[in-house]
Amino acid sequence: MFQFLSSAWALLLGMMLLMMGNGIQSTLLGIRGQIEGFSTFEMSFVMSAYFAGFLGGSKMAPEMIRRVGHVRVFAALASFVSAVIILYPTIANPWAWVVGRVIIGFCFSGVYVTAESWLNNAATNETRGQSLSLYMIVQMIGLIAAQAILLTADPSGFVLFVIPSVLVSISFAPILLSISPTPAFEAAKPMSLRQLINSSPLGAIGMLLLGGVFSAQFGMSAVYGAEVGMSVKQISIFAAMFYVGALIFQYPLGWISDRVDRRSLIAMVAGICSFGAIIAIFQSDSFIMILVAATLIGGMSNPLYSLLTAHTNDFLNPEDMVAASGGLLFLNGIGAVTGPILTGWIMSVFGSNGFFAVIAFFMITLAFYSAYRMTRRPGIAIEDTGSFAAVSPTSSPVIFEAAQEYAVESYQDEETSQN
Repeated sequence: MFQFLSSAWALLLGMMLLMMGNGIQSTLLGIRGQIEGFSTFEMSFVMSAYFAGFLGGSKMAPEMIRRVGHVRVFAALASFVSAVIILYPTIANPWAWVVGRVIIGFCFSGVYVTAESWLNNAATNETRGQSLSLYMIVQMIGLIAAQAILLTADPSGFVLFVIPSVLVSISFAPILLSISPTPAFEAAKPMSLRQLINSSPLGAIGMLLLGGVFSAQFGMSAVYGAEVGMSVKQISIFAAMFYVGALIFQYPLGWISDRVDRRSLIAMVAGICSFGAIIAIFQSDSFIMILVAATLIGGMSNPLYSLLTAHTNDFLNPEDMVAASGGLLFLNGIGAVTGPILTGWIMSVFGSNGFFAVIAFFMITLAFYSAYRMTRRPGIAIEDTGSFAAVSPTSSPVIFEAAQEYAVESYQDEETSQN
């Protein structure tokens, strides 16, 4: 761990600054949209646009890197991010924001692919698992810190848009000054969706549902807070609790997942997540209970990303694990694009509690489907399951494939030790 930290601290610092910039602009737009008079349904398209851009960027970034190299791709896309953030307050139109969010999502995806490929290159086979864990912690710290920065200025002004723009610009320095040339990122050829679904129906369906839940947290939490009349301070605390929960519960759930049937754990975690959302619906007048609900939702849903990946790997041959990452990411991305739109529509029709109702519905569906899958085929012996690797839903395909490579390496190490 210390060896990896000494060689990659500048990269990690740069990535934390990027996460802070991204976290600020997402929550800030939810607040500013309410100030500008945008409807909840309009804001749902604004928030969904980020994930549409992110999905497209994850597909195109590797080819861009192959053509012009890591440094040029990183610098160009990060510059676009900084510029678009500054433009938001100057164009108070929801459809202009939709375009801006598509660009932002595309650029952040490419920036993550580039920076995370350097980060993965800095890790060795022995340190990859620790590096994934450390990187996930850095991401969550960045997102939590972003919510605190929202309290430094008036969201109706210009300053809070300048801050994330500056943070993204500053992030260039530690990353670009610390890296060495690396080979272009080669994306693994994905297996077909049919093969993936046949191999792990729960992994595929779960990733689709989870994409909607995560995008609702990341995109619509501030919209919900603004609609119910929370202050800026309350919204920032509310948004932060999703990521605080993720930090608290990620590792205990990971430890448990290596010791029980993962399908039962997925069902339990999804059930607790839906229970948290139901608490918020029936205790919507209590800010404390809303925070408890956010902690439970974030603490359960974020680790589900890694749990579903580990479960899918349990039913794959080692040579297919990396290939499966593309399909899992695609399904998660489709869910992420549709999640905010569905949430916005439900909130427009049924009121602000529609935010939690959508999360509860997705997670109840996942819990029952997990229980159903346990009746369809026997579980894998605990000693034959693969290792759990902590991965954040905000990561690019690079880190996701690195986690898959770590699973393969762990499987091979176990095979070697047994022989």
